[in-house]
Amino acid sequence: MSRFVNYRLCRAILAAGFVAGVLAGCAGTGTGEEEYVERPAEELYAEAQALLDEQDYREAAKAFEEVERQHPYSQWAVRGQLMAAFAYYQGQFYPDAVATLENFIDLHPGHKDVAYAHYLIGRSYYDQISDVGRDQEMTEEALRAFNELIRRFPDSDYARDAELKADLARDHLAGKEMEIGRYYQSRQQYVAAINRFRNVVQNYQTTTHVPEALHRLTESYLALGVTEEATAAAAVLGHNYPQSEWYARSYALLDGRDLPAKVAAGGESEGEGNGSWFSRLF
Repeated sequence: MSRFVNYRLCRAILAAGFVAGVLAGCAGTGTGEEEYVERPAEELYAEAQALLDEQDYREAAKAFEEVERQHPYSQWAVRGQLMAAFAYYQGQFYPDAVATLENFIDLHPGHKDVAYAHYLIGRSYYDQISDVGRDQEMTEEALRAFNELIRRFPDSDYARDAELKADLARDHLAGKEMEIGRYYQSRQQYVAAINRFRNVVQNYQTTTHVPEALHRLTESYLALGVTEEATAAAAVLGHNYPQSEWYARSYALLDGRDLPAKVAAGGESEGEGNGSWFSRLF
């Protein structure tokens, strides 16, 4: 999926069942304010849609908000609010998009498009994820938003993509932990490094960074002279990733010190099972 949410999908969601009863919903009295002249809701909405089609996203969002402002109790108001959020998102005005979507969810918790609103919140954070060398606040927010969507709407049209993006967000957070761990390790601050690598193994077990984290644990424990922990980390690495480059490195490292590094066929080290290795690690 591209960075931008599918435009046709959004329009289709908002158009479904929209025509029936529109004129009745548009009736109402003025707000009593003098700074603008009340205009028909359908006219305001069409104007906002035209701005969106022209990719004038900021002005489109404002125009959709005007629909809600002038006709707060009409059928157009709810759709205008969601479309305003969509326009903010498309224009990369992410804080405005999130604020509008959160307000939409608060005001309309039972609306059929609440799952989509949660998804768009997640995308607003996800699209701001930076490289692992920078602060990961957006990654954490994206993960929280996607997890909330998956928890509340597991069967929605957006749950599968949310799961995929949540996995990528977790991998990104694990990558950040690895970067910090390697930083400490390079400065011989091994205890601090071990804490980071252990966090990856314990809390990000499905990510691509676990094999390296286990190898770095082996290195760091050896540097501290804690050979039992080093061999345990290497055994877990060999059990789960026997063909990985990281296990080859750990094996060579331990073998060079005449320490037990071999993992027997079937994934168990000599005399030990996988469960006992994990219990020794953590």
